[in-house]
Amino acid sequence: MKAQKVNFANKAGYELSASLELPANQLPHTYAIFAHCFTCNKNLNAVQNISRALNMGGIAVLRFDFTGLGDSEGDFADTNFTSNVDDLIAAADFLETHYKAPELIIGHSLGGAAVICAGSQIDSIKAITTIAAPADPAHVSHLLGAEIDTIEQEGVATVSIAGREFKVKKQFLEDVREQNLGDRLKDLRKAILIMHAPQDQIVPIENAAKLYNQAFHPKSFISLDGADHLLSAKMDSIYAGEMIACWVKRYINLPEKEKLNVEKQVAVRLGKTGYTTEVMVRKHSLTADEPESVGGNDFGPSPYELVTAGLGACTAMTIHMYARRKKWPLEEVTVQLNHYKDYAEDFQNPEDQKSQIDYFDREIELEGDLDDTQKSRLLEIANRCPVHRTLHQSVKVNTTLKG
Repeated sequence: MKAQKVNFANKAGYELSASLELPANQLPHTYAIFAHCFTCNKNLNAVQNISRALNMGGIAVLRFDFTGLGDSEGDFADTNFTSNVDDLIAAADFLETHYKAPELIIGHSLGGAAVICAGSQIDSIKAITTIAAPADPAHVSHLLGAEIDTIEQEGVATVSIAGREFKVKKQFLEDVREQNLGDRLKDLRKAILIMHAPQDQIVPIENAAKLYNQAFHPKSFISLDGADHLLSAKMDSIYAGEMIACWVKRYINLPEKEKLNVEKQVAVRLGKTGYTTEVMVRKHSLTADEPESVGGNDFGPSPYELVTAGLGACTAMTIHMYARRKKWPLEEVTVQLNHYKDYAEDFQNPEDQKSQIDYFDREIELEGDLDDTQKSRLLEIANRCPVHRTLHQSVKVNTTLKG
């Protein structure tokens, strides 16, 4: 992801710290806001994984720290649910002023409840997504444990949440108790996606059912089966992001796809950490990565796997093009490939030219009423596919340093 560090002022004048994540071509068609969970911050792994998935769908994501959390200014003890909603509205104003008004807003846990309230007040928002959100913001008070009595009696107490200490004042409890999401949902009239795990031990699944029943159509529900409340497993947050990116396409105005606005047909970008690489090919996007065994995140195929896939795709296309031209009854082509190098010989015989050879094992399966002569001819044609021929030729790569 291409992250731009930005700051914006909230209603109280505090500077809030944010990251604006952009797609590889830096030309998003839609802007979204992400609201993190109670006492969390914008850098939670789940937030980053969801943002990455949205980036791959052409959506920019502004993720920020609420007042008094992370790198944002202010005192957490003076914040409450209402101030979180105000922070979200300030984030929307910032995007509209400096980039483009947001159309999607996403919230995790208590942030999910906050985006319902904020989304109802931000005119540009067309779609809302909640993840593991409580149906009643006051539900968060259970995290305060036995300190609730101290807060009620003395007006303030220090509580421990997820191993960190926070000062919570009575005004926070009073504020969350005054919230009524049911009334907000009745007047919402915007598309809403409710995501929740049946196994959530922090905010039970019954909360999702209540939110869904109170909301009006268009409304959708996606089960995050097997996930915990924080979407700690990478596969769960990636899945959530991919589902949001797919769902929201129905509710935002997608522009007609254009070719990548760069000098080349292919653009590739890799940040300073890991190997997860964003790839834009004309108007198409995909992710390249390395397996976890070599330090990658395994979010996509490796570079050599992409080369191998290119050979397989070109083989299948070439065979089909020839068969159609000949009007032969070819119904389907399946190409299976492996790529490898003889590393043992590389080390034992470094001067041997054979040590420089890459091997592609290619197995072709043809479906259709073809005779042996036709099959033999199609096998010959497979060896003439353009990518195959390129791999057999001398290739020169011209490299320059831009800027």
